[in-house]
Amino acid sequence: MKIIKKTVDVAGRTLSLEVGRFAQQASAAVVAQYGETIVLATVTASSRETTLDYFPLSVEYIERLYAGGRIKGSRWVKREGRPSDDAVLSGRLIDRSIRPLFPKNYKHDVQVIITTLSVDGENDPDVLSLVATSAAIAISPIPWNGPVSAVRVGYTNGDPSADGGNENKKGGIFLINPRATEQELSDFDFVISSNKENVMMLEGGFCETPEDVVMGAVVQAKEENANIITCIEELVKAVGKTKAPVPPEKDLKELEEKIIHDYKKEVEAAFQKKTEKEYGDTELSSLAQIIAVACEQKYTIPDIMGILDGMFKKKLREDILKKGKRVDGRKADEIRPITMEVGILPRTHGSAMFARGQTQVLTIATLASPELNQLIESPTGEESKRYIHHYSMPPYSVGETGRVGTPSRREIGHGALAERALLSVIPSEEEFPYTIRLVSEVMSSNGSTSMASACGSTLALMDAGVPIKEPVAGISIGLMTDKKSDTYVLLTDIMGVEDFGGDMDFKVAGTKNGITAIQLDMKINGITDEMVRETLEKARIARLFILDKLHTVIGSSRGQLSQYAPKVQMVKIPVEKIGEVIGPGGKMIRQIQTVTGAVLDVKDDGSVFISSIKEEAVKHAVSWIEGLTHEVKPQEEYEGEVKRMLPFGAFVEILPGKEGLVHVSQMSTGFVNTPSEVVSLGQKVKVRVMEIDDQGRVNLSMLFGEDAKKPVPSREPRTFDRPRRTFGGPRRRF
Repeated sequence: MKIIKKTVDVAGRTLSLEVGRFAQQASAAVVAQYGETIVLATVTASSRETTLDYFPLSVEYIERLYAGGRIKGSRWVKREGRPSDDAVLSGRLIDRSIRPLFPKNYKHDVQVIITTLSVDGENDPDVLSLVATSAAIAISPIPWNGPVSAVRVGYTNGDPSADGGNENKKGGIFLINPRATEQELSDFDFVISSNKENVMMLEGGFCETPEDVVMGAVVQAKEENANIITCIEELVKAVGKTKAPVPPEKDLKELEEKIIHDYKKEVEAAFQKKTEKEYGDTELSSLAQIIAVACEQKYTIPDIMGILDGMFKKKLREDILKKGKRVDGRKADEIRPITMEVGILPRTHGSAMFARGQTQVLTIATLASPELNQLIESPTGEESKRYIHHYSMPPYSVGETGRVGTPSRREIGHGALAERALLSVIPSEEEFPYTIRLVSEVMSSNGSTSMASACGSTLALMDAGVPIKEPVAGISIGLMTDKKSDTYVLLTDIMGVEDFGGDMDFKVAGTKNGITAIQLDMKINGITDEMVRETLEKARIARLFILDKLHTVIGSSRGQLSQYAPKVQMVKIPVEKIGEVIGPGGKMIRQIQTVTGAVLDVKDDGSVFISSIKEEAVKHAVSWIEGLTHEVKPQEEYEGEVKRMLPFGAFVEILPGKEGLVHVSQMSTGFVNTPSEVVSLGQKVKVRVMEIDDQGRVNLSMLFGEDAKKPVPSREPRTFDRPRRTFGGPRRRF
């Protein structure tokens, strides 16, 4: 097959899309390159339709360590294993951007597989993978209402002449697809997916960024996305295949009329039950079984459930759009009743419960020494992570039975969102030298458990005594649109059924100063810039309301840690002193740990983390390390302990692990024959540093003031009343 390539300039770098080199048996395959980062996106559709009541799309994002020239660190396993959390999140990023654009009636299995082939460490493969996936589906025979594109946007107050820099009205600079080195200086990490008109997906973490700056990033991203989409459209013209026909909707008008006429009361009762739970389909499923039997199996259960779901969504939408009535009687911008508690679990380091309506989350904070930081292996290398948030939603939280085990992709995604919401307010390692792990246990779910987890995280951290910079709260905003009248209503704090029957789930977390995290999922063909702007404002108002509630439960972080939390202290030592702390073969560090009972973690930059449940052990170890690394200077005075005695003097430990010699001539103003005449082992003595010789040996004196100025006493005169020593036989003659 002939190789076809299209290119477009994005932020001063060339993005290329190539077809015809690899995977020719897939429905479509595109190789995308940006810098030296290269990914392969393939899409394949099954030949047979499924009978599922949802669109069977799967997106697999496969990280290969070879892409960065690495081999897995395990000595026993060299093949890549289950997807990393980052790979799962990248897959979800792509899934959420493309899923709303598939036709409702298309029920063939569609599988997207993205493989990272080369990663340069500067250009991120996740956004490039989304572009490649969009191009692959666009040129395939699979029906789809794309293409879409995505870029990553950063923000800094740096030099606007930098590649990809676009200045905004406040003087800050938006960075389009910032390099890894630029991301380190950026105030946020924001991925925006869109078509040429509407925003399709948002995902970002921010440092308390104002709403207008976030909107500026969205506008900039859409302009860049439009250029990339034009490139994809050119590729479609060159190699695009004819799209497969979409099956027409089944004519089930007769079934719908029968249900309305014969089962009105049963339908209303089932609808009422559905509003009470996030996954309340039990009653509808039972009703569908009854109807199927009554119709003598003329209609399938999926057909009947489709009609019932459609009727429910229609009623839900009409009540909100035409009557201004939500299922629980709230106004469009009203938040459900909130309850909160802290300090629930006595043996944990911090705990809190946050409930909003039927959504209830228990969050637990655990603190540990930095040696328990999580190590993450990726194609670009290894990195350490000290703040971790895990989210768990067991089946009982929605009143059902189900699988329990490894976290689902949804749980990984929700945990990452809640983690990102608080990342910018976590104190630095220098300020708070702890590994921090949060676990959010969903006790009951009926809308926006991820934002409840963010609120619960704030409470748990403050209960644990973590000095967070600002409290964080989160809210989810929903959307109901009327296509006929082109009107819409935004819903604050959506319930499960409003998420099920609505058009979007727009989660926003932040502090009183600005936004810390955003996640937008769409069920329709995107939303306009104005709708994004209006949603951010409604979320800001709701966030401030919740923050006021948080302050009534716990006003600030507790002044001290739990008695069950480890005590951790960081000491900074000169890099050249690391060897003295570790000692030959680790002898010194083992001795410190054995004697004090503390655990030491020495970093390459000279940071030493000391941890123990007992504060006294930490203080002892800190004192020892400070002694080992202290630069002893002449004329300094110490209270030391006699550790060893030799005929010519005594060795005194002036600091933990550091000894100096007191010569017998420096023990007294009078003559001292042996050290034992003045000192004994274990005796505490006051000493003064006389000098440090060229070999680093410390010479000490026990003489001070005028005594130190007196001349050294001479040796007692030798007496000769002893017989002279003989040296053996007669003198030899030569």
